[in-house]
Order: sequence, then C-alpha cells, then structure tokens
Amino acid sequence: MKSRSEAFLKEASKKLQIAKEELFKPAEDMVCYSVCKNSQYAIENFLKGYLTTHGIALEANETIATLYDKCVAVDSNFKTIEMSAINCKSSAIDSRYCSEISTVSACFDTADNIDTYLRKKCIV
Repeated sequence: MKSRSEAFLKEASKKLQIAKEELFKPAEDMVCYSVCKNSQYAIENFLKGYLTTHGIALEANETIATLYDKCVAVDSNFKTIEMSAINCKSSAIDSRYCSEISTVSACFDTADNIDTYLRKKCIV
C-alpha cells in the first residue's frame, strides 16, 4: 500500500513541476493545455496518494470531485483547499477547460495548494 501511495505522490510532484515550468514561461511561449493537463493530473495523483496513504479504496472512475470528497471525509481540514476554480472536477480529465490562462492558473494554484497542505501534514 505504501509504495502505491508513494508512486501517486511522486507522479503528482513531477506533474506539478512540469506545469510550473510551463506556467512561468513568457505568455507567448506558454502552452495552456500543458499547464492544465499537468495540473489536473497533479491534483488527481495528490488526492489518490493521500487516500491510499490512509488505506482508502479507489474506484475505477473516480473524478477529482469524488477523490476530494473522500479526502474531506478522512480529514475535514481538506475543506480549506479551494476547489471551486476547477471547472472539470466532476468529469473525467479532458481538454474542455484548458484554453484560458486564468483557468489554468487557478488549476495550477489548486494543485500547488494541495502540495503545500500535504507537505504540512508530512505526507509529501
């Protein structure tokens, strides 16, 4: 179980770093899709890593919203992480919401906030 959660958390950190590097490129060089996808996968993997660390079973078709709800059930302080900016949280990860810089910035910020929260909890 531990190696599975570590794999999720390692992948999440990797995806967050890729998104960060893309986000901080000059606006004319930045690829919004890359920031968005990598941020989404970071969020998903951080949540999965947290849940598997706590022995919570994952279903095959989990969305960011269902994963988040499970995290809140384990730790009510998870509610402090703002998820309202993630427009795609209730559907499978796809590219429908990845075209505006403000949207991808909000998605990145959410991934970064989850990373910070998990670091404070000594999980990452």
